[in-house]
Amino acid sequence: MKLEQLRISQFRQFREPLVIDGFGPGLNLICGPNESGKSTLVRAIRAAFFERHSSGTLTDLRPWGDSGAAPEVELRFSHADRQWQLSKRFLQRKRCDLTIDGQRFNGDEAEEQLAAMLGFNVATRGASKAEHWGIPGLLWIEQGMGQELDEAVSHAGDHLKSVLGASLGEVTSSGGDEVIRQVRVQLDELLTGTGKPRGDYKLSGERIAVLDEELQALDQRIGAYRQQVDRLGELRQQQAGDEADKPWEALRVQQQEAERKYAEVQRQTEEQQRDLQALEQVRGHRQIVLEQLRSHEEQAKDLQQRQGKCQQLQQQLEQLAGQQAELVAAQDAALAAYQQAQQQERQARQWARRETLERERQRLLKQQQQLQLSLEQARLLQNELVTQQQALAAVRINDQQLAQLEQLHNQLRELDIRQQSIATRLRYELLPGQQLSLDQQQLSGSDELLLLQETQLDIAGIGKLIITPGGQDLATLARKTEHARDQLQVLLEQLRVSSLDEAREQLQLAKAQNAAIHANRKLLASHAPAGIEALEQDAAGVVARLAELEQELGALEMPVGEAAVDTGLAEQILQQAAAQLQQREAATGKHNEQLIGLRQNLASAEEECRLLQTRLDDPQRMQQQRKLNDNLLTLRAEEARLEQQSNERAARIASARPDILQQDIQRYRSSAAQLEQGFNQRREELLALQGRLQGEGADGLEEHRASLAAELESEHRRYHQLDRRTRALALLHDLLSEKRQQLTRRLQAPLQKHLDHYLQLLFPQATLEVDENLMPGRLLRHGQDASEFAALSFGAREQMGLISRLAYADLLREAGRPTLIILDDALVHSDQPRLGQMKRILFDAAQRHQVLLFSCHPDKWRDMGVPVRELEGLKTAAIEG
Repeated sequence: MKLEQLRISQFRQFREPLVIDGFGPGLNLICGPNESGKSTLVRAIRAAFFERHSSGTLTDLRPWGDSGAAPEVELRFSHADRQWQLSKRFLQRKRCDLTIDGQRFNGDEAEEQLAAMLGFNVATRGASKAEHWGIPGLLWIEQGMGQELDEAVSHAGDHLKSVLGASLGEVTSSGGDEVIRQVRVQLDELLTGTGKPRGDYKLSGERIAVLDEELQALDQRIGAYRQQVDRLGELRQQQAGDEADKPWEALRVQQQEAERKYAEVQRQTEEQQRDLQALEQVRGHRQIVLEQLRSHEEQAKDLQQRQGKCQQLQQQLEQLAGQQAELVAAQDAALAAYQQAQQQERQARQWARRETLERERQRLLKQQQQLQLSLEQARLLQNELVTQQQALAAVRINDQQLAQLEQLHNQLRELDIRQQSIATRLRYELLPGQQLSLDQQQLSGSDELLLLQETQLDIAGIGKLIITPGGQDLATLARKTEHARDQLQVLLEQLRVSSLDEAREQLQLAKAQNAAIHANRKLLASHAPAGIEALEQDAAGVVARLAELEQELGALEMPVGEAAVDTGLAEQILQQAAAQLQQREAATGKHNEQLIGLRQNLASAEEECRLLQTRLDDPQRMQQQRKLNDNLLTLRAEEARLEQQSNERAARIASARPDILQQDIQRYRSSAAQLEQGFNQRREELLALQGRLQGEGADGLEEHRASLAAELESEHRRYHQLDRRTRALALLHDLLSEKRQQLTRRLQAPLQKHLDHYLQLLFPQATLEVDENLMPGRLLRHGQDASEFAALSFGAREQMGLISRLAYADLLREAGRPTLIILDDALVHSDQPRLGQMKRILFDAAQRHQVLLFSCHPDKWRDMGVPVRELEGLKTAAIEG
């Protein structure tokens, strides 16, 4: 998807129309100070896609104090080689118009088209919320929300899973066998459902944590001073080395040398272009000389051909002259035979007329019977078609509605499965004769129940237990399930059916009726192609024609005393005689034409031979041919010289690698600036560290540390015993679950591939795990412990969040889905080195996706290779325009 133009009017602070066009296919930077309208532009794009044009709750879109304003947004973009244009107006004179390659959609239909294209849901009432935003909610990052990824991924989860081509719900809902369950029970005695310790294991760990925290605090206090002293020495050594060497100056010298080499390559490239143009000119001139020489050779060959043609024409002329007398005699004999055959044909025609009329009368009698039968069949089929069409009109369902019904039915079934997979399981085993009351339902014996909502368990003589299962996920699923069930019921009522099976039966009935109607129409068309009325008219016409034939036969008179003559034979004889006569006349005429033509052709050929021989004997022509041969040798030598020179220079240019030289220039320039900046920052850090060390010490801490270390060692031994049992149970559980996890890993593989691509640019040899819900999990860095996503720093979570979103975008792009990326003041919490690496990542992603980056810090983004568009300048241009 590529945004091409944005126009807003009467939208928050933009009272007057503002048009922004010329968006590039990659990175687009739009910068401006705080409250200049950047977030308003993002809100306008979101409103154009997410908000229903008919909603009356979007009063926040109006300019402040203007209750009569009608906020309006217009977008023009391309997707899947098609042009899209969207126009929406809210609150006043509401409308929604969508044009796709000339095809127009309006109102709710247009909004459904947008939702299907981008992968989000249209809010049924009120303003849209995060749960409706789907894939755009994942790729369009709001200001200050870059580190919040869980909710956006969960709302886009269904769309992402459809891209992967599998349902993770089927994996997570599959239960383990009895062995896994028993291992899980024992493991639950030591660990909670979230993997945290419980019981003695938890108490021991907490005691170790308290002691370890105290010991670490002492170690930190002791080590801090030592580290600061060591750091001060390192800083002084580094500062002295940089102050003496000034390495940035050497880098700038290398930058100048790389620039000189690049300029030399550019000069050689220009010379190469000039030589290639000269080579093309030489080749063109050589081709012209070759064509001129070929023309001279063809003239000599043409003379030989023309002389041979003259001899051939002379022989043909002598042969034709001897055939003329024979052709004239044959023509006279053919004329006499034709006149005799013509007289016989007139007599035969009289007898043939009577026979023809009699045959036509018999044919019309048979046709009259067939028409009468077809007319009766057509009337029966017409009545049957009326009955079938009435039955078809009673069916109100089509394929699209059935597909919508099946989609709602499948969605409801998937939500039920997900509810059951995360619902609280209550397993009870009661003694004989004992009972419990669960929401006024008596329980006895043993069984297992799934609790989907808050439940009250009454224990006689003791009290009651209030069990609240799940949490926010289960409540959300319950609301989604109720909403899906309501939608299903509304659709069933609209279609006047009670179930999906009944809808399928009605659709099959309708298809059968359609097939029967189609077959009867074809049968009716075979009996009455032009309709029943035309068939009736044909039958009446046959009756009238029969009457005419009877009258004509009665009036027909035959010659008396003459025998019947076969008409076909007479006509055949006449045709043969006519053909023979025509053939003789044509042969005579053709012979005369050939004689005349041959005499003319012979005269023309002799004249052409004479003229061509004169041109070939011209001394000037022979001198011109020798000159052309000399020019050809010269041009071939020049062509060979230019080719060799061009190939040698091309090899020199390729070996110089101009693309690498450009990278060297950029690398040396950036490295010199960073080294000089690091030198200045280190000097400030050194001064601050010297001030801190003057007031710090480490007296009286070693004895207290030894006492805490002994107590901590004792508690560690007890904890390790519990930990070994816990790890053994966890390992057994993991091994038993490996087969199920293999399927999950295959589903995660496409997203993991794209995550690794970007992560290597930030943390080489690092891995960001993906859980079964396609959520980023632990960050595994080479030589460091794994870090959970939620435990990372604010800036690191923001960076991982952007990397994850870019990986999702690559995954969606491979599936042919729109991947417009919007970043509103992103990466504001990244330090300078990390920001530099994230720029490389963002620049790489912009080669495949269109990115709109809004920022109030234009100086941070001037090295991205694209122009910075100032929002204040765009507003001024709109006012002046």
